Amino acid sequence: MKFHFALIAAGVLLAAGTAQANPDLAAKSACTACHAMDKKQIGPAFQEIAAKYAGDKDAEAKLVKKVKEGGSGVWGTMAMPPNAAVKDDDIKTLVKWVLAQKK
Repeated sequence: MKFHFALIAAGVLLAAGTAQANPDLAAKSACTACHAMDKKQIGPAFQEIAAKYAGDKDAEAKLVKKVKEGGSGVWGTMAMPPNAAVKDDDIKTLVKWVLAQKK
């Protein structure tokens, strides 16, 4: 029975794609040290970011660059440090996931 449950769970995760894995990737990449899903911490909530960039066709490229290089001024005076140690593919995955978050 446990084996069947494990197979079903694995199938659900695979079918869901990276959407299910990204909270773990966000934590592993230290995003959650400053960001939460639905409330501002040091940085804006993931849902706030998604809302701000909704409909912006260039949002993904802008945010990938900002996550990698760091930046400030969009959400206030607190600077986001560069995340050069995070793999480019992981940054792209995280940005796509953040942009998909809805309130």
